[in-house]
Amino acid sequence: MMHCQRAAFSIPRDVHYLNCAYMGPLPRVAEEAGVRALRRKVVPTEIGPEDFFRESDRLRALFAGLLGGVDPARVAIHPGVSYGVATAARNLPVGRGQNVVLLHEQFPGNVYAWTRAAREAGAEVRTVRPPGGAVSPGGTASSGSEEGRGAAWNQRLLEAVDARTAVVAVPHVHWTDGTRFDLEALGARCRDVGAALVVDGTQSVGALPFDVAAVRPDVLVTAVYKWLLGPYSLALTYLSERFDDGTPLEETWIGRAGSQDFQRLVDYQERYQPGAVRYDVAERSNFALNPVAIASLELVTEWGPGNIQEYCRGLTAGLVAEARELGFAVEDERWRAHHLFGLRMPEGIDLASLKEALQRRKIHASLRGSALRLAPNVYNDGADVEALMEVMREAAGRPPA
Repeated sequence: MMHCQRAAFSIPRDVHYLNCAYMGPLPRVAEEAGVRALRRKVVPTEIGPEDFFRESDRLRALFAGLLGGVDPARVAIHPGVSYGVATAARNLPVGRGQNVVLLHEQFPGNVYAWTRAAREAGAEVRTVRPPGGAVSPGGTASSGSEEGRGAAWNQRLLEAVDARTAVVAVPHVHWTDGTRFDLEALGARCRDVGAALVVDGTQSVGALPFDVAAVRPDVLVTAVYKWLLGPYSLALTYLSERFDDGTPLEETWIGRAGSQDFQRLVDYQERYQPGAVRYDVAERSNFALNPVAIASLELVTEWGPGNIQEYCRGLTAGLVAEARELGFAVEDERWRAHHLFGLRMPEGIDLASLKEALQRRKIHASLRGSALRLAPNVYNDGADVEALMEVMREAAGRPPA
């Protein structure tokens, strides 16, 4: 069993940070790697031609390992999720009369490129809503359970995919409330009808196992600064063989065959580097950010996403049980993640007072309409959970023990 890893971070003891879905804190080893990386640029002779490739390749390999051991050459380095999605939209055809399937209130990074592609092609955008409609505003809960909501939403998603579907663009875990989507079933459905599957893994990869071989997505793009505990302005994108002859957003020198030989860079090449490397952003060899990301991904790899998920499960099991007793609604365990989930409020709770109480106790979580989004990680412990529970008991009108 995994133990609390708070010592690997610099979070003050009186801060209860339950909001990794907003931004993951940088581990100490990544901070130290970043300082060394910045100092290296002071004397540029410490950066050799091999460094343009070595660190990028290490980053690809670490991310590939978290996806079940895929070929690292299938990983492209991007500055953000929207860049990876734009790459997908440029290379996945959408035709007149087809449809693109999205989820209600999913994060916009995997939305705008598809709504534009559909509009320009004369295609339909199908937005699959959960039972009850809204996700983030939710609605007041009438009981301590939301059993069946996630299952029904997953079923609606499968039913929205038909023979005219060109692209299905969804997250693995919904960013507002942690609803978990059965990507293996969805991937099989997409293959049945010939649709492409584009997954935003930002709120799952690193804290929840993801097996590319089982899901078989065409694209999986993940921002590094959340559950991968890395720096901002960096994303990693898996691209399937479907993209091997595609067109990148940029024509970079480093994406071409033979770019390792600096003396022959003006011997212009038509051929690209193999796999997904052609889709790398310009200046992907970021000597300041890549070492930070590598240190963080090495730590996440050492801990293991499965162990992280189980740690969060054990940490929050008592919280979920008591929250239900207090009247909060929580999704059935099968259809939510343990590292990110929402608590929908019982009637009568004053949200302004709840927000003030959380701030006063230095409890960092996100209020999404009438839902409280919790996103714990391995740096959290029982003291963080108990601090939150004290505020929830007060809000629900239960006197202190």
